[in-house]
Amino acid sequence: MMQMRDTKIFFQYVFPSILSFALSGVYAIVDGFFVGNSLGDVGLSAVNIAYPIVAFIQAVGTGIGMGGAIYFSIKNAERREAEARMYAAGANWLMIVFSVILTILILCCCNPLLRLLGASGEMLSLAEEYIVIVTFGTILQIFGTGLVPLIRNLGGSVYAMAAMIAGFVTNIILDYLFVWVWEQGVAGAAIATVIGQGVTMLIALAYLIQKKQFTLAIPFSKTGAVSAAVLKLGIAPFGLAMSPNLSSIIINRFSASYGGEPAIAAYACIAYMICIIYLIFQGVGDGSQPLISRCYGEQDFARMRGFRRLAYGFAILLAVIGCILLYVTRDSLGLLFGASQEVNIEVAEIIPIFLVSVPFVAVTRVTTASFYASEKSALSYVLTFVEPVLMLVLMLLLPPLLGGQVMIWWSTVFARILSAVLALALKSYVDRHDRLLHPSRGQTVSAC
Repeated sequence: MMQMRDTKIFFQYVFPSILSFALSGVYAIVDGFFVGNSLGDVGLSAVNIAYPIVAFIQAVGTGIGMGGAIYFSIKNAERREAEARMYAAGANWLMIVFSVILTILILCCCNPLLRLLGASGEMLSLAEEYIVIVTFGTILQIFGTGLVPLIRNLGGSVYAMAAMIAGFVTNIILDYLFVWVWEQGVAGAAIATVIGQGVTMLIALAYLIQKKQFTLAIPFSKTGAVSAAVLKLGIAPFGLAMSPNLSSIIINRFSASYGGEPAIAAYACIAYMICIIYLIFQGVGDGSQPLISRCYGEQDFARMRGFRRLAYGFAILLAVIGCILLYVTRDSLGLLFGASQEVNIEVAEIIPIFLVSVPFVAVTRVTTASFYASEKSALSYVLTFVEPVLMLVLMLLLPPLLGGQVMIWWSTVFARILSAVLALALKSYVDRHDRLLHPSRGQTVSAC
């Protein structure tokens, strides 16, 4: 009976979270779809090159918000409500501060950043136009992504999902108007993205104010310690949100040398679709985070592991379904984004390579989320950043030795498989450690 109840609770939290994360990935797809069909390969490549900067902004919000939300959930489980509200306030202040800092830095460094990401010529001009507009909406994007984890930890998963849907629908409508009807190109796509995120932020903020849970009240003497704790815990979810984009940066840089613009455009089409699946995995992990954090705060490790097993099983099932769908539709994916026939053929040929690693990513994502949900920050850091490091090393070694561009694709697969093996090894170590440290709590059942 308890197991069935926990399964029901799990899906009540996870389903809205999955949809929320999937929609955050679809933002990029929507921009790519409208711009690609309006401006062709160069427009598609420009948005793809620029998107890691957009993703970085949103990931900062996700990291700070998740760090505050995890402490909020754990402290409430420990019956320390005043401390819980203090961590929420600390997260809110951090989002304000980082919004200001990032707006200034990105505007000042926009051109060199895009060059570093591989943009040049017309692609650079279009990417810069896109990023400048997006940057002016930094605070909307950070709060739009940062308030959602707190709402989820308050039990408002469905409301968080509704806020994301509202922003997504707004983005689609405005993309159509700005890009196709009024022919504003990448500038129109950027405006649509910013306004869509603003809608999400306003709805999320309204929920917290209505619940009397939005606060900026924190003792000055506690500001430093609270901020440091939130940032320390938030690094992993930040990195997890950024990981696909770090991979994209690395892949685009190497592809520019080996395959040129057609390879970048081909990967853009694949990345848009693959990243949605990866974000769904993060939705599974972060959807189960409030449950894992609450059980961790109550030291109910048996139940915590039960929620984690559900997360593994569901994430792998979704991985299989996602792989089947992308494989079946591989011949038309490039055309969806207005890619040339040459690029579309390449997409169809190489997407099976990327699909090999998808189930392994599911394992890594869920493991990482379970680590930061239970305050194992160091281990979550390792899993978050090992993938792009392995990818970089493999791309430096394999393409020159074994086959150029095709080995860039395979390097991503090998890096993700190795990351999953490491994740399982670390999970096994943590489980053994917890059983030794808390032998009497391993079988307890609480009202988590």
